Amino acid sequence: MRSLVWLAWAALPALAHVGSPDVYFDGKAGEYQVYVTVRAPQVIPGVAEIELRIPTEGVHTVRITPTPLTGPGAKFAPTADIAKRSLQDPNYYTGSLWMMSSGSWQVRVNVEGDKGPGELRVPVPALARKTATMDQTLRWSLFGLMVFLVVGAISIAGAASREGKLQPGVEPPSANISRARWVMASTALLLVGAIYLGDLWWKAEASSYSRIIFKPLGMKAGVEGDRLTLQMEHTGWFQSKDFDDLAPDHGYLMHLFVIGEDLNRMWHLHPQPSASGVFSTNLPSLPAGHYRLFADIVHRTGLPETMVAELDVPAIAGVPLSGDDSRGIAGPPGSTAPLAGGYRMVAELPTPIHARELTLLKFRVETALGKPADGMELYLGMPAHAALFKRDFSVFAHLHPSGTVPMASLELAKPPSSPNPHAGHSMSSMTEALPAEVSFPYGFPTPGEYRIFVQVRRAGAVQTGTFDLVVSP
Repeated sequence: MRSLVWLAWAALPALAHVGSPDVYFDGKAGEYQVYVTVRAPQVIPGVAEIELRIPTEGVHTVRITPTPLTGPGAKFAPTADIAKRSLQDPNYYTGSLWMMSSGSWQVRVNVEGDKGPGELRVPVPALARKTATMDQTLRWSLFGLMVFLVVGAISIAGAASREGKLQPGVEPPSANISRARWVMASTALLLVGAIYLGDLWWKAEASSYSRIIFKPLGMKAGVEGDRLTLQMEHTGWFQSKDFDDLAPDHGYLMHLFVIGEDLNRMWHLHPQPSASGVFSTNLPSLPAGHYRLFADIVHRTGLPETMVAELDVPAIAGVPLSGDDSRGIAGPPGSTAPLAGGYRMVAELPTPIHARELTLLKFRVETALGKPADGMELYLGMPAHAALFKRDFSVFAHLHPSGTVPMASLELAKPPSSPNPHAGHSMSSMTEALPAEVSFPYGFPTPGEYRIFVQVRRAGAVQTGTFDLVVSP
């Protein structure tokens, strides 16, 4: 059955992920393991809060520096700030950095210690996502102060005109009183005019700022037969009128996650560009239903973005999955997920998990006898990938063992002397045998129920384990 279905872009608060604005990264600065959390500013210019955990002993000083990810500003870093070491936890450091303009930034972490110096560069999307509002108490306090000052200024002008040249105790003549009234009226008119012009200036500044508030690209999804077409749409934020500014990430310009409304089925696909701003792919077999689409892209500036859409489709008898395309089907709840060939994936998750706290989500692949699985291979250049969804779809995150940063952005951030884009973060050598255990650093933005699909490649086949998590406030 051939059908054509189009649904408009759903205006969710998308960024590098959906509903997950903080950046989490696991990397190495020289010989020092560093876990980085960057809480990007909500307004620009704004302050990013930096949290660092360095479990390596012998660290003396940690410096942090903000610079643009690309361009001349990346070559001339400002004076570094010294991260403050916690008195309660000597492995924990904090700091604050100003990010002055919208776009792709990086936080450079320089560590000095017994093992020599080391540097780590973490890309950060710095985007204005809202307009800062004034506290109501402060608003009315300032309004009352303004009224007091205006009335006081008018009274002072009238008194100076009426009695300024008289001796103490002398009653002002009627001419002085009349002149004072004119002076007070003129002063009131002048002050009201100044307030009006100030209000016009304030509104102009607010309107100018509203133009830099990030508006994610729109996306429309359509299906004809088993062919899925994705049409990107401008929303007014990006200056470029073309859609040719994308950079490949893990070898693809787009990573598409198709998830069923019940969160029991997920497909990880890689549509190819067919025209400017248009991507398409043949779908695998899908049961009829309502689906959510999350499309990850990275701009050439290193700025990552997730476009979202919803789609109703009839049952589709599609093509078999091939290459890097994969799927995951939820199994029975628990800490163990069955895999093909009698293998299994086991989750080692902390309890409880708290929102907005850096958490290492650990998983291992093992045989039916509980021994570590062999034959583990890289999947899309990484030991594993994970797609994480909140039950109400308000949060989506595409995770790697290095964190939430796309590899395309890391490649732009790498130092000029680095021979490969993977230098600077904790990842097994491309030639080494991969371990059967993997971990993802992440901080859940809000409490609630989540489902995570963990994907690995073993013996040439992509396999997916599915797990449920409950996050506490």
